[in-house]
Amino acid sequence: MRTLVIGDIHSGLKALVQVLERAKVTQDDHLVFLGDYIDGWSQAVETVNFLIELKDSHQCTFLRGNHDELCFEWLSQGKDNPLWFQHGGRSTTASYAEVDEGIKRIHMDFYRNLENFHLNPQNQLFLHAGFTNLNGIEHEYFSKTFYWDRTLWELALSLNPNLNSGDTLYPKRLTHYREIFIGHTPVTRIGKTLPHRAANVWNIDTGAAFKGPLSIMDVDTKEYWQSEPVHTFYPEETGRN
Repeated sequence: MRTLVIGDIHSGLKALVQVLERAKVTQDDHLVFLGDYIDGWSQAVETVNFLIELKDSHQCTFLRGNHDELCFEWLSQGKDNPLWFQHGGRSTTASYAEVDEGIKRIHMDFYRNLENFHLNPQNQLFLHAGFTNLNGIEHEYFSKTFYWDRTLWELALSLNPNLNSGDTLYPKRLTHYREIFIGHTPVTRIGKTLPHRAANVWNIDTGAAFKGPLSIMDVDTKEYWQSEPVHTFYPEETGRN
């Protein structure tokens, strides 16, 4: 059985279907989704419908992204968030305007039941964004950090690549897990379009919300598959650009 980790989708359902086909995903694979299923392209509702159906036939772990939490707050509490609207929320609210209350309730259950992190028996940690506590995820003070933090990735990027985990200057935060897999901060910000490793942190967000592709990676072999750039599936849309 492969464990396959999937980066931020941002409503790019067409790209998701393509990359699942390219990875030749089967029912024997464990699919770990890193969150941010919506906010970007026009297929927010269709994307969540697809994921809910996928869970019926595949082993899936769905992690919570910050955009998923913002959408849940809007659906469940009617919270208006102008900043969210500017960063993909407007396309999501437009998508939900076309569905009935029954679908919205099903989707609220999906968002409500998302996990903040997943730690497998191989001591590989999966979460949307990061954590800040030096002693690891079990000691984190604020759960929102799991899907909002950027300091973990910034820390990993800033390390001298010649530093190893046994050095006294090596950050304690990174020593608890064999590998950490995140999304949240597109690697396109550092000029990359492939899954990128810094220290023991792998970032799988390859910019699907913008001009990049959607990526899937085998966490053991590090083989990866990518869709075509997601914006090419939605030529009449701007995404989060």
